Amino acid sequence: MIYAEVMLHIEMLMDTGELKPGKKLPSIRSLAKRLDCSVNTIIKAYSELEKKHKIYSVSKSGYYVVEQVPSRHSGAANTGVIDFLSAGPDKKAMPYRDYQHCINQAIEVYKEEMFTYSEIQGLPSLRVELARHLRELQVFTVPERVCVVSGSQQAIHLLISLPFPNNKKNICVEQPTHLSMIESIKYQQATAYGIEITANGLDMDRLEHLFKWNDIKFFYTVTRYHNPTGYSYSNKERQKIVELAQIYDVYIIEDDYLGDLDPDMQQDPMFAYDPSGRVIYIKSFSKVMLPGLRLGLAVIPDFIRDSFLSAKFASDLHTPVLTQGALEIYLKSGMFKAHIQRMRSIYTRKAALLQKAYQELLPPSAAYSGSLSGFYSTIRLPNPLKAKTFIEHLKQENVHVDDARKMYLSDFVQDSVIRLSVSQVEEAYIESGVQTIARVMKELINTTPQVKFI
Repeated sequence: MIYAEVMLHIEMLMDTGELKPGKKLPSIRSLAKRLDCSVNTIIKAYSELEKKHKIYSVSKSGYYVVEQVPSRHSGAANTGVIDFLSAGPDKKAMPYRDYQHCINQAIEVYKEEMFTYSEIQGLPSLRVELARHLRELQVFTVPERVCVVSGSQQAIHLLISLPFPNNKKNICVEQPTHLSMIESIKYQQATAYGIEITANGLDMDRLEHLFKWNDIKFFYTVTRYHNPTGYSYSNKERQKIVELAQIYDVYIIEDDYLGDLDPDMQQDPMFAYDPSGRVIYIKSFSKVMLPGLRLGLAVIPDFIRDSFLSAKFASDLHTPVLTQGALEIYLKSGMFKAHIQRMRSIYTRKAALLQKAYQELLPPSAAYSGSLSGFYSTIRLPNPLKAKTFIEHLKQENVHVDDARKMYLSDFVQDSVIRLSVSQVEEAYIESGVQTIARVMKELINTTPQVKFI
């Protein structure tokens, strides 16, 4: 029996309902014996079924049937909607079962500790594991400086309000930036100065001017796979920004929320250029794992540790312990590393398909950004099109995109920029989605009255 026949046999059992979602498959050896074939044949069949997302493996446990989770508008044929709006992880790649296994194991290992009050800073054993994990991202620190937070946004929100040793009051942010940062600035009535991020990076002269003359407490930056543009800085740019911060006594909040997806091991975070505390490094596990976990971390320098923990205590006492314990096991077991390898592959393919579609289908008058993160990119619509109207027309064509206006400070607002994410769009629908965007773009340009000056 060849592996393809084994695959058909298993798929038939799934179709008839004999193998239900979540059910464990026979072990490799037992199935080989039952079907009278080699162990290698079963290994190959299971491997191919896993590639097709029909089954998944759990370390030291075995293989299980994938449970199909219905999506509200994930770009699947059953809805007819191509969703470039949602920006969570690919739902078919979320490690539901692996994490369930880790939660169960955490309860067994820690028992009552999982359901009692815990340390504000996070489980000590998890912080040890996180410090070890950060080394792979070129962030070398100690567990005493690692703080577990309820999503990286919690760390951002707290840091905006806290005093820094430079006794400065204002903040500097890239333009555009993600909505939650904009909302935190508004809610806390912070004074923020923007600097435009482009395909050529930042205007370093402008950044230096802002640092020198505008009482900047810290510069908030997403250095890899920026939201919403998808841009990343080079090592040279990162180092230059750190140097300017050192000269003008400005701190840096480095949000590396997608750093795990970067396949280039030569790319260094800003933290690597100044680990003394000048750069406060934060990251999240939401975009690469399970957003509902709300788990992140911040590497907090000694000068702000006590005030940060006091503010966190006032905010939520401590991050949920059960999910912390499960994350520790998930990292220790090697599941996270295997998951990230898979995610890198998925998003790299999707991003390449999106960029190819942009190049081939969008009119020359439309400008676009992007990267190989597979999450974000922007399109600047040709004149005189406006994002709000354009988005409504796209909805009628069952294509959903995001309006980037809300991602700008008031002085920088752009009304002709849309954001796309392909993270939850199936590969087969990416080109047709962009094709619809390009068609609607051309139709609206042709029907919009042109103003002529005489």
